[in-house]
Amino acid sequence: MPDSDVHVAVLGTWGYYGLLDDVEEVAVDTPYGSCSDTIVLGKSDGHRVAYLTRTGRHRTIPPHRINARANIWALHSLGVRTILAPTPCGSLRPAIGVGSIVVPDQLVDRTGRTDDTFHDDQDVHLSFGDPFPLAGRRAVVQALRSNGWIVNDGGTLVAIRGPRYSTRAESRWYAAQGWDLVSQTPYPEAALAAELGVSYTCVALVTDHDVIPDTPWPVTQELVSEVLDSKTKRLRQALLQVAVALDSTHAGANSSV
Repeated sequence: MPDSDVHVAVLGTWGYYGLLDDVEEVAVDTPYGSCSDTIVLGKSDGHRVAYLTRTGRHRTIPPHRINARANIWALHSLGVRTILAPTPCGSLRPAIGVGSIVVPDQLVDRTGRTDDTFHDDQDVHLSFGDPFPLAGRRAVVQALRSNGWIVNDGGTLVAIRGPRYSTRAESRWYAAQGWDLVSQTPYPEAALAAELGVSYTCVALVTDHDVIPDTPWPVTQELVSEVLDSKTKRLRQALLQVAVALDSTHAGANSSV
């Protein structure tokens, strides 16, 4: 295993292959089985960054089959203390347009998953009132806005299991609750990271408008793929800048101890 000098990771749906320097790929054995892929360790602007593709580098793992426990445990074991988690999402509000970014501050779990803890056999309870820490959200919002992105700071994301998308009744219900986004990936990742003391920031790229009424952007797999392909290269580069800035913060904290 390499030296644990990597503090920031990107856990995403799209690869960072070719965007990092001095790359090595690491396979980490975990008590929870195999990760989605090897973990890529490399440098951006002289800072070490880890990257893991949650759906596999060829997008062959559906969201409901992602081994989130293995992924989060492996990143933590390498020294990662901050995770940036870009994810595609559907907007439940016409004002939140396709192609925009939302950095949510709240989460609603509708996945029904039971692999959402490392404490299956212990009486341990997690404080989870604020699932996405403020410092990480602020860093992402500032960096993306400086790169010209339309960024919505805050919002409630409802996580669903997948692989299917919402029914119209479900979409109306989610919107009626005041929720803003729907996605299949941030949970259980956020809870697992919190159990290990890892900061987890969700960066939601709006690819569609779910099936809310009167929208020209109803969700389809083709639309999601089209928006991802058109927006992700620019988003990946911006998130690397965020990772470098957050790594500098870690380095400064360590040097002051």
